[in-house]
Amino acid sequence: MVRVEPIAIGDKTAIGIEVKLPKTTLVVVTTDKGYIMCGALDVALLNERLRDREIIAGRALGVKTLEDLLEAPLESVTHTAEAHGIVKGMQGREAILRMM
Repeated sequence: MVRVEPIAIGDKTAIGIEVKLPKTTLVVVTTDKGYIMCGALDVALLNERLRDREIIAGRALGVKTLEDLLEAPLESVTHTAEAHGIVKGMQGREAILRMM
């Protein structure tokens, strides 16, 4: 099952996506500039092999819902995210605000 829903953060709106898979759920909150995601996100791949794309992204571990993702601290972020003021340990909601 896939669920897509708007997520209001202040006066702006991001898009939340949950994908139910066998034994796991992929969770993503995205804007038109970047995204945060559950532990399935490979930040090292984005930083190394896809660095020319300059992807703004962060990863949080142990999250199972969109709300968990917004509340959790980011475990890792891409180099491009860091250049935009998004840092490891930042709450997901704050990172999304900086991506809007």
